[in-house]
Amino acid sequence: MTTEMTMPRRGAGPGGLRLRTAIAAAFVLARFKPGRLRRVLTRISRGARPASYDTTLEVYEAVVATSRRCAGRYGCLPRSVAIALACRMSGVWPDWCAGVRTAPPFSPHAWVLAEGRTVGEQAEAADLRPLMVVTVREGGPGEHGGDDDGGSGRGGGQPA
Repeated sequence: MTTEMTMPRRGAGPGGLRLRTAIAAAFVLARFKPGRLRRVLTRISRGARPASYDTTLEVYEAVVATSRRCAGRYGCLPRSVAIALACRMSGVWPDWCAGVRTAPPFSPHAWVLAEGRTVGEQAEAADLRPLMVVTVREGGPGEHGGDDDGGSGRGGGQPA
């Protein structure tokens, strides 16, 4: 059996150009400082509709199928950003969260929520404490708990 027969061709399957672009952009954005990342994601989320759980789960599965680094244990930040960006390309936005796990193993973590449920996480929402959240509210600002200009509002990486 040759490699061609066992491996799908690049560009085929769930990892289309738009998805790979979102993943590449996520790795760049994941290097930003927390406040800047929040501001960029807030701006990107403007004008989007809230994402459904099923749509976000579909995007999650495509991201982890396309990128091994996003699928890995330490890929939570680029994975969550990639999911949010890929959803935004479809006109929707899940709640993007960064914070800490409150149950062992205690560690920083980033994830997405849709319809109030964590997407693709083994941990329940109760086991995660968000310190930054970028969400879409119909008729409201694109960020939960703060202002958009990076002022003193919650979401700049500081606990409430």
